[in-house]
Amino acid sequence: QVQLVESGGGSVQAGESLRLSCVASGYTFGRSSMGWFRQAPGTEREGVASITGGSTSYADSVKGRFTISRDNSKNILYLQMNSLKPEDTAMYYCAAADGLRTNCRGGQCFSSLKEIDFDHWGQGTQVTVSS
Repeated sequence: QVQLVESGGGSVQAGESLRLSCVASGYTFGRSSMGWFRQAPGTEREGVASITGGSTSYADSVKGRFTISRDNSKNILYLQMNSLKPEDTAMYYCAAADGLRTNCRGGQCFSSLKEIDFDHWGQGTQVTVSS
């Protein structure tokens, strides 16, 4: 049984940083797709960042500020979040797919940020950014 456990959330001021971690058990790391999603109250869950093999994708709203990475030797997925903004306030979820999930357009393929492409989910960790 796959278990994903997030940690690292908290309350910070705008401009500060946080690093989220997701420890996976019962799941084979490697090149399979993993990602971070978030959901603010009253909104739909959205893809923030994902990684498939060596390819990464980011939502436009976090490009240049967030970095996703994985340590396959420790089965941990990370999300480094810098220059946090109040609009980053949300519950952040770790997600894992049973395989490689990419979306292709214009002859290029990108690591998926679509919720439907992921099979396993953590319980979430809250991030609150105040101005």
